[in-house]
Amino acid sequence: MVPDNRIAICPGTFDPVTFGHLDVISRASAMYDTVIVAVVNLPWRKGSTLFTAEERIGFLRDATQTMDNIEIETFSSLLVDFAREKGAMTIVKGLRAISDFEYELEMNQLNRRQAPDIESVYLMASPKYSFLRSSGVKELATFGGEIDDLVPNGVAKHLKERLGR
Repeated sequence: MVPDNRIAICPGTFDPVTFGHLDVISRASAMYDTVIVAVVNLPWRKGSTLFTAEERIGFLRDATQTMDNIEIETFSSLLVDFAREKGAMTIVKGLRAISDFEYELEMNQLNRRQAPDIESVYLMASPKYSFLRSSGVKELATFGGEIDDLVPNGVAKHLKERLGR
């Protein structure tokens, strides 16, 4: 498929989706005609996931139902191969801190070697979400911390059921 500059891929594990993820997805949806939220089916870097791919897709569908130009799919290939398959010319990711930048710089260079025609665009985290990580939310849920203002209601409920002590 020929790459289209109006289609973007917003990839992630989304285990679970947070308001930080949704902020980036929402901002990307204002910039592109179509944003494909690409849920990593088999994460390499993070090992196993707490929620299945189907559960993560369900959480994302619930949270993005008011965004008309969002599609949600899983992928199990190289991200640039998935982008090509979908006709996307852009990969959109959020950046919170220097540590995110270092990892994303490496990934960008590897992706550019594989697919120089696909660009990466980075959106800086909104200040209120600059600290927010899925792993931190899971840790809070495990120990009974307050998570209702960090994730959508359905996600908070499932986290408390699955991780609460």
